[in-house]
Amino acid sequence: MAYIWDNKKPTAQMLGRWQPFHEGHYTLFKEIIKKTGQVCIQIRDVQGVDDNPFDFETVKKNIEEKLNPEFEGRFKVMIVPNITNICYGRGVGYKIEEIELSKEIHEISATKIRAKMREDGKLK
Repeated sequence: MAYIWDNKKPTAQMLGRWQPFHEGHYTLFKEIIKKTGQVCIQIRDVQGVDDNPFDFETVKKNIEEKLNPEFEGRFKVMIVPNITNICYGRGVGYKIEEIELSKEIHEISATKIRAKMREDGKLK
Protein backbone atom coordinates (compact mmCIF):
# COMPACT_ATOMS: atom_id res chain seq x y z
CA MET A 1 0.00 0.00 0.00
CA ALA A 2 1.37 3.41 -0.97
CA TYR A 3 2.10 5.94 1.72
CA ILE A 4 -0.29 8.90 1.68
CA TRP A 5 0.99 12.24 2.95
CA ASP A 6 -0.99 13.61 5.88
CA ASN A 7 -0.47 17.24 6.96
CA LYS A 8 -1.83 16.39 10.42
CA LYS A 9 0.81 13.72 11.13
CA PRO A 10 4.03 14.65 12.91
CA THR A 11 6.47 15.78 10.23
CA ALA A 12 10.20 16.47 10.26
CA GLN A 13 11.59 19.50 8.42
CA MET A 14 14.69 19.80 6.25
CA LEU A 15 15.59 23.36 5.31
CA GLY A 16 18.40 24.10 2.89
CA ARG A 17 19.64 25.35 -0.44
CA TRP A 18 20.34 21.89 -1.91
CA GLN A 19 22.77 23.33 -4.52
CA PRO A 20 22.88 20.47 -5.59
CA PHE A 21 21.10 17.77 -3.56
CA HIS A 22 23.95 15.30 -2.93
CA GLU A 23 24.72 12.03 -1.11
CA GLY A 24 25.22 13.86 2.19
CA HIS A 25 21.73 15.36 1.92
CA TYR A 26 20.34 11.96 0.96
CA THR A 27 21.97 10.32 3.98
CA LEU A 28 20.63 13.08 6.22
CA PHE A 29 17.13 12.61 4.77
CA LYS A 30 17.26 8.87 5.52
CA GLU A 31 18.06 9.63 9.17
CA ILE A 32 15.46 12.38 9.47
CA ILE A 33 12.60 10.34 8.01
CA LYS A 34 13.11 7.83 10.83
CA LYS A 35 11.96 10.54 13.26
CA THR A 36 8.36 10.91 12.05
CA GLY A 37 7.88 8.91 8.85
CA GLN A 38 7.43 11.95 6.63
CA VAL A 39 9.59 14.98 5.84
CA CYS A 40 8.88 18.47 4.53
CA ILE A 41 11.87 19.53 2.43
CA GLN A 42 12.07 23.29 2.17
CA ILE A 43 14.16 24.88 -0.55
CA ARG A 44 15.45 28.35 0.27
CA ASP A 45 14.83 30.77 -2.63
CA VAL A 46 18.48 31.64 -3.28
CA GLN A 47 19.09 31.21 -7.01
CA GLY A 48 21.47 33.98 -8.07
CA VAL A 49 22.45 34.83 -4.48
CA ASP A 50 26.16 34.09 -4.03
CA ASP A 51 27.07 30.74 -5.60
CA ASN A 52 23.58 29.24 -5.89
CA PRO A 53 23.08 28.51 -9.59
CA PHE A 54 20.08 26.15 -9.47
CA ASP A 55 16.48 27.35 -9.57
CA PHE A 56 13.66 25.87 -7.49
CA GLU A 57 12.33 23.61 -10.24
CA THR A 58 15.78 22.11 -10.89
CA VAL A 59 16.42 21.50 -7.20
CA LYS A 60 12.95 20.01 -6.70
CA LYS A 61 13.43 17.69 -9.71
CA ASN A 62 16.83 16.54 -8.38
CA ILE A 63 15.36 15.78 -4.95
CA GLU A 64 12.37 13.92 -6.37
CA GLU A 65 14.56 11.86 -8.70
CA LYS A 66 16.80 10.86 -5.78
CA LEU A 67 14.01 10.03 -3.32
CA ASN A 68 11.41 8.39 -5.58
CA PRO A 69 10.21 5.71 -5.76
CA GLU A 70 11.70 4.55 -2.43
CA PHE A 71 10.17 7.39 -0.38
CA GLU A 72 7.28 8.36 -2.65
CA GLY A 73 4.46 10.06 -0.76
CA ARG A 74 6.59 10.40 2.39
CA PHE A 75 8.06 13.79 1.55
CA LYS A 76 6.89 17.16 0.29
CA VAL A 77 9.09 19.74 -1.43
CA MET A 78 8.32 23.45 -1.22
CA ILE A 79 10.01 26.76 -1.86
CA VAL A 80 10.46 29.15 1.06
CA PRO A 81 12.06 32.59 1.41
CA ASN A 82 15.80 32.85 2.01
CA ILE A 83 15.46 31.85 5.66
CA THR A 84 18.68 32.59 7.53
CA ASN A 85 17.48 32.48 11.15
CA ILE A 86 15.22 30.01 12.92
CA CYS A 87 14.06 31.51 16.19
CA TYR A 88 11.68 30.54 18.96
CA GLY A 89 10.71 32.06 22.28
CA ARG A 90 9.94 29.07 24.52
CA GLY A 91 9.03 25.39 24.36
CA VAL A 92 6.52 25.48 21.51
CA GLY A 93 5.91 21.81 20.74
CA TYR A 94 8.79 21.04 18.39
CA LYS A 95 12.51 20.37 18.58
CA ILE A 96 15.45 21.88 16.76
CA GLU A 97 17.82 18.95 16.51
CA GLU A 98 21.20 18.33 14.89
CA ILE A 99 21.60 14.94 13.22
CA GLU A 100 25.09 13.54 13.72
CA LEU A 101 26.43 11.84 10.61
CA SER A 102 29.79 10.23 9.86
CA LYS A 103 32.90 12.34 9.17
CA GLU A 104 32.84 11.05 5.57
CA ILE A 105 29.31 12.39 5.06
CA HIS A 106 30.11 15.71 6.78
CA GLU A 107 32.98 16.21 4.34
CA ILE A 108 30.71 16.11 1.27
CA SER A 109 30.65 19.66 -0.04
CA ALA A 110 28.14 21.12 -2.50
CA THR A 111 30.72 23.89 -3.15
CA LYS A 112 33.21 21.26 -4.33
CA ILE A 113 30.50 19.49 -6.33
CA ARG A 114 29.61 22.75 -8.12
CA ALA A 115 33.32 23.41 -8.84
CA LYS A 116 33.65 19.94 -10.39
CA MET A 117 30.46 20.48 -12.41
CA ARG A 118 31.94 23.71 -13.77
CA GLU A 119 35.24 21.99 -14.54
CA ASP A 120 33.34 19.28 -16.44
CA GLY A 121 31.31 21.88 -18.37
CA LYS A 122 28.01 20.84 -16.70
CA LEU A 123 27.54 24.19 -15.01
CA LYS A 124 28.48 27.75 -15.97
